[in-house]
Amino acid sequence: MSASGTAAGGELPGRTRPGTGEHLEEALRQVVPGRSDAYEALLHALAAGNVHMLLFSGTPGSPEARYGAMHVAGQSYAPCVTSPRELAASGWSRAQILERGEAVAGALYPSRCGLWLNPHAPGGGVGIPWADLRRVALGPATQPAGPLRLAEPTIELPQFYALLTQQAHRTSVVRGLHRAWVQPAAGLPCLAIGLDLYDEGPQSVEAAHTMLRLSSTALPEDLTVMAVSLMDPHDPLAGWLRERTRAFYTREAHPAQAPGQGAGPVPGQVAGQGYGYPPPYAGPRG
Repeated sequence: MSASGTAAGGELPGRTRPGTGEHLEEALRQVVPGRSDAYEALLHALAAGNVHMLLFSGTPGSPEARYGAMHVAGQSYAPCVTSPRELAASGWSRAQILERGEAVAGALYPSRCGLWLNPHAPGGGVGIPWADLRRVALGPATQPAGPLRLAEPTIELPQFYALLTQQAHRTSVVRGLHRAWVQPAAGLPCLAIGLDLYDEGPQSVEAAHTMLRLSSTALPEDLTVMAVSLMDPHDPLAGWLRERTRAFYTREAHPAQAPGQGAGPVPGQVAGQGYGYPPPYAGPRG
């Protein structure tokens, strides 16, 4: 193991919330290849639970504290264990710190570091890639479950797009809008609207969300729309929108561009191209 990241201040051992440790370990036991529902349950349990982070150096609360690191298939992960029982079984002799799962996720994913649960366990434990840690940090239920299937929307929504472009032109912080049809691994598909804003301040973001709320009155009742900031460097969906789509609304082109008409996919784009996160997999034994 090598040093990776600074450990945030955590809770003292023994101060876990009732039942969360058992819930996390039960969810972990259910994870097997092909069971995306079980993996989703694990992410929810991690967000609500606690993990023992293994420190490569330093002591809990000290400026020198660093999480351990392991590298699997070219990706970085910070190792952890899920309970005092698993900590004893791991044989870890250095310091460790009890942390909230969502706090650990928030600390790791910006550095594109994942989290590996119980690497000492038979089969090598389970690795959670950084993109899924982002979902844990932001709330698993608020982010679509990967792997995602992304494409240009084919559903006809002329009234919605007409109203949205009108609202966008009235919302001065909006520079452009992109769109994608999102089919998550679990749950219903939705329409993603990529927001290209002149700035990402709280007032600008709220103005853009108000624009979407006002426009959503023209949507069918069973269709969900999600907002995606194109400025987010850690959102794979935002990256796909930036790289694979053209704006269907730009402030410079309005009103010459007909309401609701997009520029279409970028030449060479394959509609429905798969995009997603690496599936959970077990590490090497031993």
